Amino acid sequence: MDRVNRFVLLLAVFAMNVLAQGRGGQGTRDFLGLGAPPDPVAAERGEKLYTPNCSFCHGLKANGAEGPDLVRSPLVLHDEKADLIGPLILQGRPDKGMPAFASMTASQVSDIAQFLHMRVELAVNRGLYKVQNIVVGDAKAGEAYFNAHCKTCHASDLAHVATKFAPVDLQAAFLWPASGRGRGARSTKATITLSTGEKLTGTLKRIDDFDVSMVDADGEYHSWPRDRVKVEIPDPLVGHRELLAKYTDEDMHNLLSYLVTLK
Repeated sequence: MDRVNRFVLLLAVFAMNVLAQGRGGQGTRDFLGLGAPPDPVAAERGEKLYTPNCSFCHGLKANGAEGPDLVRSPLVLHDEKADLIGPLILQGRPDKGMPAFASMTASQVSDIAQFLHMRVELAVNRGLYKVQNIVVGDAKAGEAYFNAHCKTCHASDLAHVATKFAPVDLQAAFLWPASGRGRGARSTKATITLSTGEKLTGTLKRIDDFDVSMVDADGEYHSWPRDRVKVEIPDPLVGHRELLAKYTDEDMHNLLSYLVTLK
């Protein structure tokens, strides 16, 4: 697999993880300030009207055929309660080949409008997207990969990990692990080399562009200007970063299939 395709896959995994941690469709709607969601019951009724009357021109899912794509239609996007869609259905556009459906009732027009709004909702509200089954690899091959590349660091700390995390979260954890190295990370170890050559090792308390502070092994607090000392912070995730450039599709799927067996 080339680097571009690998990047696209990893980006998709990252997006799935973000969505999995969100609040679904309503959370996305609230965040974007969208209006009320379509009525699913009315939309279902509307689909039964839309299919025999409109789909031959606009496609079964309203994505366009001989007629325009209604999911992307500005008129549909700006419509509220069939105020724009209704007149169009009832009067048609004879000059553009769209017949009038003057015999439709107000409730039928409203149901078709709800169907079209539901099609837009399903297309644009990514909070509604469902992660498909991603456990499609070979667990035995994944175990072999784990033993070859991961066991040195994770010999015993992954017991029952599959009972704590869903598969999508497990996959995101080994592809996009949190660094734990933010400012003020209390458990981060560091070694400070002073201008005299003396080295102090302890727990990092804070680090920014100007200052660094730590508590040494004896519990004593120290602080220095950043430009007067050398700071060394071991990266516990260096192994993950190195593997990121080496994973194949097969490796990722196999490794995940093994991890989900650790219950």
